[in-house]
Amino acid sequence: MKIKRNNGKIDVAVLGATGVVGQVFLHMLSHHKWFELSMITGSEVRANKTYCNEVRWVLPEPIPEPVKDIKLDKIDINLLKEKGIRIVFSALPADIARSVEPELRENGIYVFSNASAMRYESHVPILIPEVNPGALENIKQQGFPTKGFVVTNANCSTTGLAVVLAPLKTFGIKEMFVSTYQSVSGAGYPGLPAMDIMGNTIPYIQKEEEKMKVELKKILQLDAAVYPHCVRIPVLFGHLETVWIHIEKPVEKEDILETWRSFKFQGSQCPTLPEQPVVYMDDERFPQPKMSFWGLPAGMQVFTGRLRKEEDKIGFTLLVNNLVRGAAGGSIANAEFFISRQEREGREEKKV
Repeated sequence: MKIKRNNGKIDVAVLGATGVVGQVFLHMLSHHKWFELSMITGSEVRANKTYCNEVRWVLPEPIPEPVKDIKLDKIDINLLKEKGIRIVFSALPADIARSVEPELRENGIYVFSNASAMRYESHVPILIPEVNPGALENIKQQGFPTKGFVVTNANCSTTGLAVVLAPLKTFGIKEMFVSTYQSVSGAGYPGLPAMDIMGNTIPYIQKEEEKMKVELKKILQLDAAVYPHCVRIPVLFGHLETVWIHIEKPVEKEDILETWRSFKFQGSQCPTLPEQPVVYMDDERFPQPKMSFWGLPAGMQVFTGRLRKEEDKIGFTLLVNNLVRGAAGGSIANAEFFISRQEREGREEKKV
């Protein structure tokens, strides 16, 4: 089954379209340059019902007109094949993804997943194209091109940190202390009870700190000790992080700034990926969660600020849009990167 093109676009599906991350997928795919949203799924009780009547829309942007009246389907491999859909974006809960995604893979479907279910399998890449593009090669260990594959993106707070750390590896990272201040949208919908979070902070997010340790090591091949502390705060969108890094090599603030400035993504033909992944803000009051951006490229950029140096340690803050860069946008970027890599390899084969 080849990837079907519809008026020059590639037909795709979103699994779990009514959840918060599913909504962001639909928001970003509704006018995508490469992808045509041809199927969306919800739970079986929602099958054949109109999307706008079934979703509790929570994003600041309205429901995109192209998707308001789409009928929800249940997850059906045969229906995907009938529609010629080979690429699916998964916003499924982890417990459902754990059984669904491997079955899709075995049936030749390319799964770009936001779920955590398969992130920690050795042959499943946690891909951030600007950071570890070579990880895409792991799809061959899953049986590609004979079979399909699963490619995951990292946890939302890990993603922003990995993008910022990647260019700093050149200075040698001995150890790192990071505190995250994570918005309630990261818990999904309905998320936390209002009485728990209103006017409050919760100094523990289950499994979040463990995820950050494991994922940073897998993505960055980082041997440094990582000491995370993850806190839920009463803001809607955006994850703020404060970071201190113990550096091996002598370095000045300007060296760090220049490294971030010169960190460019070479595959900028991918429409969702920004050429400049890291943006430094000189005003020490920023970045702030309430300035979380939704448009492109800003929604996919990681904003840093308050850079300072204490002996052999570097401190800074960062802000990542947890639903765009840290979730749906990351999966879409991974699919774009896969398509661009396949097309490039196809062109090179023709030259031989």
